[in-house]
Amino acid sequence: MSSPLLEVRDLSISFGDRSVVKHVSFALDAGEKLALVGESGSGKTVTAMSCLRLIEAARLSGSIRFAGQEILDMRPAALRQLRGGDIAVIFQEPMTALNPVMSIGRQIIEVLQLHKGLSVADARVAAIQALARVGIEDAAQRVNAYPHQLSGGQRQRAMIAMALACDPKLLIADEPTTALDVAIRHQILDLLDSLRRERKLGVLLITHDLNLVRRFADKVAVMEQGVLVEQGPTAALMADPQHPYTQKLVQSRPRREVAEEGHEVCLSAKAVCVEYPTKRPGLQGWFKAGRFTAVESASFELCRGQTLCIVGESGSGKTSLALAMLNLTAFSGDILLGEDHWGQGGRAQARALRQRIQVVFQDPLSSLSPRLTIEQIVAEGLEIHAPGLTAVTRRARVIEALADVGLSEDGEIEPLLARYPHEFSGGQRQRIAIARALIVRPEIVVLDEPTSALDVTIQQQVLTLLTELQRKYQLAYILVTHDMDVVRAMAHRVLIMNKGHVTQAGSFESMQASLTP
Repeated sequence: MSSPLLEVRDLSISFGDRSVVKHVSFALDAGEKLALVGESGSGKTVTAMSCLRLIEAARLSGSIRFAGQEILDMRPAALRQLRGGDIAVIFQEPMTALNPVMSIGRQIIEVLQLHKGLSVADARVAAIQALARVGIEDAAQRVNAYPHQLSGGQRQRAMIAMALACDPKLLIADEPTTALDVAIRHQILDLLDSLRRERKLGVLLITHDLNLVRRFADKVAVMEQGVLVEQGPTAALMADPQHPYTQKLVQSRPRREVAEEGHEVCLSAKAVCVEYPTKRPGLQGWFKAGRFTAVESASFELCRGQTLCIVGESGSGKTSLALAMLNLTAFSGDILLGEDHWGQGGRAQARALRQRIQVVFQDPLSSLSPRLTIEQIVAEGLEIHAPGLTAVTRRARVIEALADVGLSEDGEIEPLLARYPHEFSGGQRQRIAIARALIVRPEIVVLDEPTSALDVTIQQQVLTLLTELQRKYQLAYILVTHDMDVVRAMAHRVLIMNKGHVTQAGSFESMQASLTP
């Protein structure tokens, strides 16, 4: 029998005196799809990234062999050739993984030149083809776009295009469909599956999405607190999980626990339009910028205690509409918070309004300052909106907020306060972002894919938390999502968008047929 494409034996990983992965072993054959599954902080991402020795501070022991070669013994030059060439990675957070000062196309071209030796012209053609293959519309124009000019889902697809551009033998995919809507998610999975068949591409998938595992993976390895507790064929393991932790994961699913909605209107939007400048081709671009309409004439009302879910495919304009509600992007039309108009008062009015409407962004790592500790990040809103609090009271409020979102270590919260965002997993960072938004007790919270980075058990915990807070404080939520399970669990009203237009709007009950995946 041929040796596995990737073989991990007795792998242990530690940071200083702290052991995070303990004696993990698994194997992946060419053309096979293996899913590493576990809750946030279980060690699955650290394990996968160690297969390319991407975590410099980690101390590794055991063995990691790729195509018969021991990776732990490789010299830096051999590792550089392996990374991005034979082994490619799709990172969880594309906004932080992509270079913000280089266009998407230039970043893909760079990879093709380094690993395939293509000319700039040939690499540009290949980059456009790569973007088109992952479902980015108008790829010939989007190849010139910078990461901030793309939606979250489009950035994720660009990251996938870059990873697949050099025809790798092994693809490490860290939550590759987190930011993608259902239609594009299926398209990406079908693409990865066709590549697997054509090129015998091995795929190591890191995920908390069990629906994705059932749909895609051949084998599953389940991790809990750095230990691999169970592994086997997907169908058998999902049908009859043996370990109690695996049983808990399989049985987890968002439940509908909505609070009773109120009738007092706290936010209204009237004929809201959002446009962005674009560069025109040729000589026209020297004299006049073009305009891209992201949202066109959107109108709706939001009541106290109500959750409005804005649903649509990636690039449909739902995040742009949410940013307009926050007055974080230029818009035309009228937006009222109660009886106050956004943009018609001075800075003092704008600051007061910002306490009433808070936001949880889609990409937590890019929205959390890397230079501040978690205590400073969560307390920042209190320093601005409640400056009279004492340091002791402020710290108590921070601890309370972190406890509300389920963030602790061995039941303790205080040891986490002095850490920085990069010391937490993706799901933990998302919980920190939610705590930061809720600590000032706003009337309205804009939630941009708030549970996309959370594992299934914590997802239900956070949804339940949001519902409890909504019920207690009559909070109103604007929830931007593509996850139909989350919509069914939270929505009072639903607004469906397509290419910048509101195509349907109504109560959740009247819209259920339109929400079927």
